[in-house]
Amino acid sequence: MTIRVVLVDDQALVRVGLRTLFASEPDIDVVGEAAGGIEALAVVAHTRPDVVLCDIRMPAPDGLEVLRRITADPALRHVRVVMLTTFELDEYVFEALHAGASGFLLKDAEPTALLDAVRVVADGGSLLAPSVTRRVIEHFVHTKDTAQPHPRIGELTAREREVVAWVATGRSNKEIADELVVSPDTVRTHVSRAMLKLGARERAQLVVFAIRSGLQP
Repeated sequence: MTIRVVLVDDQALVRVGLRTLFASEPDIDVVGEAAGGIEALAVVAHTRPDVVLCDIRMPAPDGLEVLRRITADPALRHVRVVMLTTFELDEYVFEALHAGASGFLLKDAEPTALLDAVRVVADGGSLLAPSVTRRVIEHFVHTKDTAQPHPRIGELTAREREVVAWVATGRSNKEIADELVVSPDTVRTHVSRAMLKLGARERAQLVVFAIRSGLQP
């Protein structure tokens, strides 16, 4: 199955590099690209890709606004967005995760990391495992006022709250299952129900909700 990708970055050199990288992969097809936010939204609406790689910092509308518009459009619900950033501790990363991004990548990441990221996200995963992601989340937790409990956090069962708290540590379903001495399928069920109750589009978004609601394992 071919993964359809759209590239969004105001630097032509970055787009050329990514397009060249993906051209050698039989399971990845670049179906469109854009240099700015307005163009990006038009390309995404027309091509309906599986994954969008989008630069956070672009002339208005920036990558965050592009992300928000994509996640707010029911017709684009299947589109996964990965934000690209130059800085490990970009001030916009936490907001991107909160807005429904599937994760983020540094522009200087190794080619294999970029390829793996596209495949992981297309398969329904989120880029939460790398330690850099945890460092970014921890950075914003300690430097910004993030105490904004989700209004529906009380709808979670005690077990769902516990599982969501573990999700916020960056652990996989299997790792959480080992901690709680249950099966990975049981953890997956709790995560799915929690996402539905809280309206989380992505697992990464669930992490932000957990942190802001003060959930801890």
